[in-house]
Amino acid sequence: MSEQPTEQATVSTHREDGSATVLRDDGVLVDVSADAVAAGGWRSLRAGQRVTLVRDGAGHVRGVLRPV
Repeated sequence: MSEQPTEQATVSTHREDGSATVLRDDGVLVDVSADAVAAGGWRSLRAGQRVTLVRDGAGHVRGVLRPV
């Protein structure tokens, strides 16, 4: 997964269904699916936590990883 484009972000909110909203370093809010959160091995996220977003070729977030 790390060979794909990545971005740094900060968790804004984490919802009960496992999805989240993150704030990219450029100031854009991005909704992240529960599947993308789980793909990074997270059980839960907390507001303020730094993460790395992994995107597929179409630009969709496919993984939320520990920051690099």
